Amino acid sequence: MSTLLIDMDSVICDLMSEWHSRYNKDYHDNLSVNDLECWQSENYVKEECGTKIYDYLDEPGLFIRLKPLPNAIEVLKRLSEQHDILIVTSSRTYAYTEKEQWVEKNLPFIGARNLIFTHRKDMVCGDVLFDDAPHNLIAFEESGRKAVAMDYRYNRNVDVERVYDWLEFEKWVENYEMGEQS
Repeated sequence: MSTLLIDMDSVICDLMSEWHSRYNKDYHDNLSVNDLECWQSENYVKEECGTKIYDYLDEPGLFIRLKPLPNAIEVLKRLSEQHDILIVTSSRTYAYTEKEQWVEKNLPFIGARNLIFTHRKDMVCGDVLFDDAPHNLIAFEESGRKAVAMDYRYNRNVDVERVYDWLEFEKWVENYEMGEQS
């Protein structure tokens, strides 16, 4: 049984749609995740917004309302029957409580007891990290373990294995367990 470390934002749940919709409403723009070619969101917003784009991440209610990505909950349920699952996520202000509530509501079979808040995911014990952030993917691979990217334009410059959805990740895990991954 392996331990799978799974990121929340933009891996389990759709942070970008909610985050960008708030920005788009306030700044009359049409930013989407497909516009981001690198991790620095401030490079893609109107000049008058700039780094204020990150202030939306501190708004109460943002994280509790996030929708799960397609098939995330079903696949996590199946994977949790054969693997230890730890949700590893970083957080800001209100998000700690909201993320815990989100996990309890949407992933009760994993539960908040398996939720770890950290900015150093490479320091958490686990066999595989499923994440989207370039810096997390790189650091985990450099620790000698396997990182898998949820594919987005902003992480394509990172040389790790990648999947495009949860069903593909489930198949990747099955193959990994059978020793078929590099």
